Amino acid sequence: MRVGLFVTCLVDLLRPRIGFAALRLLEAAGADVVVPRTQTCCGQPGYNSGDKQAARALAHKLLDEFQDCDYLVAPSGSCAAMIRVHYPTLFADTDDAAAMSRLAARTYELTDFLVTIAGLQTVPGTFAGRITYHDSCSGLRELGVRKQPRTLIAKLPHVDLQEMHEAQTCCGFGGTFAVKYGDISARMAENKCAQITATGADAVVAGDLGCLLNIEGRLRREGSQKTRVLHIAELLAGETPEST
Repeated sequence: MRVGLFVTCLVDLLRPRIGFAALRLLEAAGADVVVPRTQTCCGQPGYNSGDKQAARALAHKLLDEFQDCDYLVAPSGSCAAMIRVHYPTLFADTDDAAAMSRLAARTYELTDFLVTIAGLQTVPGTFAGRITYHDSCSGLRELGVRKQPRTLIAKLPHVDLQEMHEAQTCCGFGGTFAVKYGDISARMAENKCAQITATGADAVVAGDLGCLLNIEGRLRREGSQKTRVLHIAELLAGETPEST
């Protein structure tokens, strides 16, 4: 399989280790991975803010970069959902509708691809301890990503998955939501962190870096230094801070 890895803006700028972890997992699944050097943004911030012209321009750029790939994979439910769910709508009734629909149909969130398409049987991670998993909104509600990360976590023999209460409830990030409705977002993050802490987990894991940044910021402001905050790709690939 020729698989295009869409790294995402946040990963590229704030935690590139996630990109390398995703690459390692895709290669472990037998994929021939392509990472275009010119890739930037999927257009989601512009789309969510009503700037459809900017979103379309970035979508065209992304299509050009990944059109020769059998699949497009992103370590982010929100970015994958932007392409898979919203590109067809964004380009409906245009000359590019068919091309964007084809791109959308072969776009997957990382764990969904590894389980549904690649059928990955073993993962290279070696994490040991208790973790809890936060279900990111876009991956869960737009792409149906829930069982896939847990299926992969179960392949780590020394990991104890302790489900938090209301794991499927939003952490309060929501991209521009956190900026527009800061007080509401902060309270949602506070509630989420209370649920995480109650599990006694050594680490909280999720599939979207935006959620993780929001959660980690709140945990650290509350004085919690014990709970690590990891992307699912880092956990599964063994690309955690201690190993890099």
